[in-house]
Amino acid sequence: MFRKIYDWMLRLAAHRHALRSLAVIAFAESSFFPIPADVMVIPMVLARRDRAWRIAAVAAISSILGGMVGYAIGYFLWDSVGRPVADFYHITAQVEDYRQRFHGFAAPIILLQGLTPLPFKLVAIASGLAEVNFLTFVACATVTRSARYFIVAGLIRRYGAPMQAFIEARMALVGWAVLALAAMIALAIWWF
Repeated sequence: MFRKIYDWMLRLAAHRHALRSLAVIAFAESSFFPIPADVMVIPMVLARRDRAWRIAAVAAISSILGGMVGYAIGYFLWDSVGRPVADFYHITAQVEDYRQRFHGFAAPIILLQGLTPLPFKLVAIASGLAEVNFLTFVACATVTRSARYFIVAGLIRRYGAPMQAFIEARMALVGWAVLALAAMIALAIWWF
């Protein structure tokens, strides 16, 4: 089962439209979509290590642009769009908590949270809702999202061959571990 999914992801990552798909997913993930762009960045770099920096740049730029849309949702459209999106993902209380924390600490929060597996849409929407200075938000989003994707791409580019060999030799173990990690992250987001 995992072998088929893994092979499919590598084929998709090597597809001629993979960069466009990555741009759409990274953009959407930063404003409303639940799946992080890393699920495409990692296999894309594994499939094409020579394009690691280009892949990271597309993911970072798209994520920053998507974050701007998330910011606008929080700033201009909280009641009509933001709250329903937050309610759908059960993160309304988290967005409110973030809004309260942002006062005086916006830059460090954006910089730190942009590196974590926490959905960036939460940070973007809360930044708009808290009326964080837009240029501050964009500068912090640029630093943190670029760092995240360039670090991931760099690590995969450098250590991708041994990692790929390890993954392929232990496909079932890695597959179940990834599913368990995804389930724990989903539960943590839902619960907290």
